[in-house]
Amino acid sequence: MRGGCAAFWGPLLLAVGGAAAQAAQPAAAANLARLEAAYADFNDAAGAAALIDSDPGRYTAPGYAGRSRAEWAQLYGSRRAQLRTGLARLEVQGLPAADRRATLLMHEAVAESAPTPESLAPSGHCADTQRRDLALRAAEQALDACFTELGNRLSFEGATLTRVDALELLGSLPDAARREALFRAFVPLWHALNGDDEPDSPYRRMLRLAAQQLKGGHSPVGQAARTVGITAPELEDWLVRILDAWRQASGSTEVEPWDYRFQAEAGVRALSEQIPAARMQELTQRYYLDLGLDLTAARVMYDLEPRAGKAPLAYTDFVLRGRSRAGAWQPTIVRVSGSYTRGGLGELNELVHENGHAAHMLALHTRPAFMDLGDPVFYEAFADVPSWSVYEGAWQRRYLGREARAADSLRALYANVMLDVAWALFDVRMLRDPDTDPNRLWTELTTHYLHILPHPELSWWAVRVQLVDAPGYMVNYGLGSVITADLRRRIARQLGSFDAGESRWYAWLSAHLLASGEQYPTPVLLRRFLGRRVSPEALLDELRRLGAAGGSAQ
Repeated sequence: MRGGCAAFWGPLLLAVGGAAAQAAQPAAAANLARLEAAYADFNDAAGAAALIDSDPGRYTAPGYAGRSRAEWAQLYGSRRAQLRTGLARLEVQGLPAADRRATLLMHEAVAESAPTPESLAPSGHCADTQRRDLALRAAEQALDACFTELGNRLSFEGATLTRVDALELLGSLPDAARREALFRAFVPLWHALNGDDEPDSPYRRMLRLAAQQLKGGHSPVGQAARTVGITAPELEDWLVRILDAWRQASGSTEVEPWDYRFQAEAGVRALSEQIPAARMQELTQRYYLDLGLDLTAARVMYDLEPRAGKAPLAYTDFVLRGRSRAGAWQPTIVRVSGSYTRGGLGELNELVHENGHAAHMLALHTRPAFMDLGDPVFYEAFADVPSWSVYEGAWQRRYLGREARAADSLRALYANVMLDVAWALFDVRMLRDPDTDPNRLWTELTTHYLHILPHPELSWWAVRVQLVDAPGYMVNYGLGSVITADLRRRIARQLGSFDAGESRWYAWLSAHLLASGEQYPTPVLLRRFLGRRVSPEALLDELRRLGAAGGSAQ
């Protein structure tokens, strides 16, 4: 977490240099330039090694970009050592403010880095969840491994399904008994994570470790709150307000948890049938092309087929970051990973979201120290700016040739968004008091706000990897929905609707929001773009729009 080093470095970076510092400035600037070049190599080595690790069957033998995994790891280690030494010795007094910020960002990133390149591929074993001697990261990795070993191998009616495909199927299976059977196919995963909901279950042991480590301002909850300019208690109040607005707009009919997605997606099911997995990439490419970004020309790499050992969640990551070489810009290379076999509007929404991350990464055009996305709550929110459009009638007419009723599309979208908001509130409260019974808390939240019948005997909250791999991270999705709605409103007012494409969209957002990367703190960037602090009113207005459109009908 970035706050850890600021207490030491902040006074140094803000100090006013005297005559000696002025004299040393040219040498310091030259040293900083060399360190930034090393930092670019360091990041590229991490990205390339992670790519090879993500698909060893494809990349282990040939490596990537002329280097083996061992060679990328060697480059990573040498540049990391160079940066640790060089940044500690760098004289920052007298440097311009941008150079001081660049120094601080690189110092923090390197201080937080692992000694060897980290991989997004699973590295733990689910059986290790039974051990009681694990440190926090090892406990998280063991729980994460359960999503690969069990969550991506769900047994249903003689077939094996991934977690993503099972959740999509819950929205389309017409028979309630089959939906319940599919829902209960998750039980082995839930039991591995939370046992019988006992106080010393694997999840609760891990959470106590996380809560202890995240004390003192390093929590993702506190970071997300600071990004939007509020306190952690205010963040929790916002989540409650949003869930209560949904409770009022969505009607009072109670549903079983295995029926929640089916009921929510009733009005868009016919559209989902027009989106097989084989069409998803083509539809995504068409939409982004209409937004002014050619993903094919940008050489975005895709890995969308399920396979054994693959990371259990969809993600997008840098492979190589753009940089200037000999006066020319070397473009960013990005990779999107997911596991899709069924298709449908929900899976398409996720793929458009992941390509929203790709668009953000490709838009960065700045010095190496600033070539990153900013705070997580911002980049998760931005990725949803285009992905929410697939639930709008204008998008559906253009790309599918037909549209669902407005209330049906809004219900399908916000039913899933509200699950994220509920998980965010769950994450906040569990981290604050890790002795809380998670099944009871989840039951209280979903019964009151989502009208879902209580099943406290089931740990059905445990379908999101982030809850166990990075406690607190779900706040970035729940609170991120506030930023998404605010950004969508601001962009529409500046450019007009972009749901069916707007050729100026990508270039305009690159120039006004994305290209500078971390040159400015994310709270400053958002305030400049919006002209004010982030507000929940745009999202609350959307939920009122659902109610006005007849969203309470079920």
